Amino acid sequence: MSTTRNVSFTLGALALCLAGVAQAGRVHPDADEMMPTGRGWGERAELPGTAPRAASHASANANGIVYHGGPVMNAATGTNVYYIWYGNWAGNSAPTILTDFMNGLGGSPWYNINTTYSDSKNVKVVNKVTLAGQATDAYSKGKALTDANIFTVVTSAIKAGKVPLDANALYFVLTSADVNATSGFCTRYCGWHTYDTYNKVSVKYSFVGDSTRCPNACMAQTTGPNGNAGADGMASVIAHELAEAVTDPQLNAWYDANGAESADKCAWRFGTTYQVANTAYANVRLGTRDFLLQQNWVNAAGGSCALSY
Repeated sequence: MSTTRNVSFTLGALALCLAGVAQAGRVHPDADEMMPTGRGWGERAELPGTAPRAASHASANANGIVYHGGPVMNAATGTNVYYIWYGNWAGNSAPTILTDFMNGLGGSPWYNINTTYSDSKNVKVVNKVTLAGQATDAYSKGKALTDANIFTVVTSAIKAGKVPLDANALYFVLTSADVNATSGFCTRYCGWHTYDTYNKVSVKYSFVGDSTRCPNACMAQTTGPNGNAGADGMASVIAHELAEAVTDPQLNAWYDANGAESADKCAWRFGTTYQVANTAYANVRLGTRDFLLQQNWVNAAGGSCALSY
């Protein structure tokens, strides 16, 4: 291994858009506050398809992120994750790599950062996440997915019994490199999370595409520590969306005055890294694998980006 280094990758103007980095010097008066979209930036307008929100009663603290009264995912059993592999993943090692990734993430020092977030009763997020199931979908909605299509992919998998209806879960729609998300994959975001209602249950779900579709936008490096640059790039985006989903599942809990959620505040910042045998850089070891994961925002001691807590 080489000596360690501290890395903050810069991908130009596109990365700034994808990162949703907070603007310097913004204050936090409620009247000027941005709301999160789950896509790395804030907006003042109501989210499409949602009911108007109640007036925010934000609870300010000294940690650079503000609580707005909404729920977090803090069940004593932790959070369940379901992968829906959309498209063609034949011959691709991503399912193996990302299964190992999720199986190693719960209980880790990186995921423990999420325990610095709590709900209105001061019940904290639990440092436990379980990959509870996986399903496949061979292009049921084609190769150009609208946002509505992505939710349909999730609900179709539930309706078919491929994955259960689980209010304490995050469903990931993971698309192969030949699939596009038409609302802005590779140009506005690398992944996103949101929620909707199905059979009277609040369903939290996320889109993450294979980063080999746009390596200059959604990969920090073209050689991944596990030998699959697309899967290794996706791991960091999955970690980002999962952290935000557990701390802000309904887009009304934890975010700053710019609408930046926890992981948005540290997007594309990787901290101290080390080099693995294939010359790729990594910064977190989970089980038997190394990953390059972005830092996450610690909601304690004044707030900071970190790889562990």
